[in-house]
Amino acid sequence: MSASPIRRRVTVLGSTGSVGCSTLDLMAQAEAAGSAAFEVEALTGGANVGRLVEQALRWRPGVAVIADERLIEDLRDALRGTGIEAAAGDEAVVEAASRPADFRMAAIVGAAGLRSTWAAASGAGVLALANKESLVCCGPQLLARVKANGGCLVPVDSEHSAIFQVFPADRPESVAKLVLTASGGPFRTTPLDRMRAITPAQAVAHPNWSMGAKISVDSATMANKGLETIEAAYLFDMPGDRIDVVVHPESIIHSMVEYVDGSTLAQMGPPDMKTPIACALSWPGRLAWPAPKLDLPALGRLTFEAPDLDRFQALSLARQALAAGGWAPTIFNAANEMAAYAFLDRRLGFLNIAAVVAETLERASGTEIDAGVGDACDMALAVDRRARELAEAVIVDLAVAA
Repeated sequence: MSASPIRRRVTVLGSTGSVGCSTLDLMAQAEAAGSAAFEVEALTGGANVGRLVEQALRWRPGVAVIADERLIEDLRDALRGTGIEAAAGDEAVVEAASRPADFRMAAIVGAAGLRSTWAAASGAGVLALANKESLVCCGPQLLARVKANGGCLVPVDSEHSAIFQVFPADRPESVAKLVLTASGGPFRTTPLDRMRAITPAQAVAHPNWSMGAKISVDSATMANKGLETIEAAYLFDMPGDRIDVVVHPESIIHSMVEYVDGSTLAQMGPPDMKTPIACALSWPGRLAWPAPKLDLPALGRLTFEAPDLDRFQALSLARQALAAGGWAPTIFNAANEMAAYAFLDRRLGFLNIAAVVAETLERASGTEIDAGVGDACDMALAVDRRARELAEAVIVDLAVAA
């Protein structure tokens, strides 16, 4: 007897981005396979109004929101007569995140996604978290908010999804260590003296994963693995010194959990973001879709190596921020985001991305950063704004020195 189809009422925050598009593609494939049926409550996009319109016409959400308020008339014109509400602006994105749903995908990249993720955590159901910055900036408070509202946070990053699937939540004391795997990005073996001339086009050409530009830069610097280390510490209540990173170029083992008895459990699969999305979308069940399968004989072998911390200084900086505690992880995230976008805009050299983060953390340590008052989200955003100001000053100083 076949299982009953999984049914979910879904909101996708950041539907026009890489993870958002993969989520909707997966939903279509699962519906075509007869394993699921979805009702879409809300879709939100940043500035790609054409893609948002296409998605809205396909899924017929209650509301479609474009964050860029200048595009509201384009959205309204395209959706006129469809019965789909059109809205625009950051507040409309937050309102969409607050709507009742069984499943909310938080896939808005960067600190821009923090407020909507915080709003999404106010309801029951599954909060699928692809916005790693939300955890980095106010992880303990976000997790407490989800729990207090009867929800369940399921990570969508492939590494945290892997750990989530094999982590004994009822027996955390049986875990000795978490091991995050990293592809090493496109410059794992590039001589350091050649890395100064790396271009944005080279940095976003990831060898294994199809991702957005900023996330691809983070992978190239391994800042992403630093952010993921901070996330893992919060998600699984694990001290930083019990979280290791290992470079695994094939990206087949997505992460591992080492137990106190010496056993290590690994989650494996082809490098496809739809797999961790499927895990979240159907949690605690499993979703049947035309998933790519592993061909172990064809793989031949899997390789591992320690990360080169001279090459990937961002990883060490993230560990320092985690150890420092307080707002240091928030400052790390803000400085890295500013530096990554400055690199993409050709205002900053590739090797100076880590230099900006290091100097911003140094300047922040000697500056009283006022978090203001309000909830954890408001305070994190206040620190984020001040850290960005510091990071921009560092970027300008480096440009002058060059």
